[in-house]
Amino acid sequence: MGGWSAERPVSLNSGRGCADALESLGYRVTRIDVDRSIADTLAKLRPDVAFNALHGKGGEDGAIQGVLEILRIPYTHSGVLASALAMQKDLAKTVLAAAGIPVAHGVTVNRHEAARRHVLPPPYVLKPVAEGSSFGVVIVKEDRAHPPQEVARQDWPYGDMLLVERFVGGNELTCAAMGDQVFDIIEVVALSEAFYGYDAKYAKGGSRHILPANLKPNIYHKVQDLTLKAHRALGCRGVSRTDFRYDETKGEEGELVCLEVNTQPGMTETSLVPDMAAYAGLSFAELVAWMVEDASCDR
Repeated sequence: MGGWSAERPVSLNSGRGCADALESLGYRVTRIDVDRSIADTLAKLRPDVAFNALHGKGGEDGAIQGVLEILRIPYTHSGVLASALAMQKDLAKTVLAAAGIPVAHGVTVNRHEAARRHVLPPPYVLKPVAEGSSFGVVIVKEDRAHPPQEVARQDWPYGDMLLVERFVGGNELTCAAMGDQVFDIIEVVALSEAFYGYDAKYAKGGSRHILPANLKPNIYHKVQDLTLKAHRALGCRGVSRTDFRYDETKGEEGELVCLEVNTQPGMTETSLVPDMAAYAGLSFAELVAWMVEDASCDR
């Protein structure tokens, strides 16, 4: 848990909760706040299983997975390729689209180019190609005359390449896959922000989870089918969570768009996957134990 990404605080919170849950079931747990010497630490410790509660760069992008593969330590969640692919939003979209999963039209550009001109007609969304937890996301509204200047700041910490996507309105939906099973769908209503950003995700009272989401049965089943399809298309393992937007005002069936797949979904008290698991009759401890028992190499 921990690590050095922008999502370090979330990872520490996830890690504490998962470690506490595993200890309550009788597992012997060693808590590691990950730093650059993690390979040496793991080589000395030689755990039976590494529970990966890292989020963001270093923990969610295939890097720590590669270390664990080299050391032949079984680990949770997705493997090297699926982790790297899902983290790289523009490449993940290419794979998802090839699998028949609807995605928003977008282009990848340098952040300075995005600050010079409107890369797409407003409204559109700018997001770093390899960050999580909505870090660096900028929504350019329809009435915004000039392109966003904040992405050209000298102290911009989220990398030079941005994915620019057509803004998709409607309801924020999310669904998780656990192995070959899918959970019920949550509609997320952001309360502390205009969209489901960092505070809405992690602050108490930042969002409301409607579970199960109030959708027409055919749309409900479609979201679940696409969640499992996305999980498999990227080669995910263990638990992953896929986010969607659904605008029922577009056309007869509405417009359903896949936003992204999260290979390391949050495991905090305000997180979505624990809510879905609880609705399915799985306690938080049972969910975490399933992940441990599912751990392996060659993922």
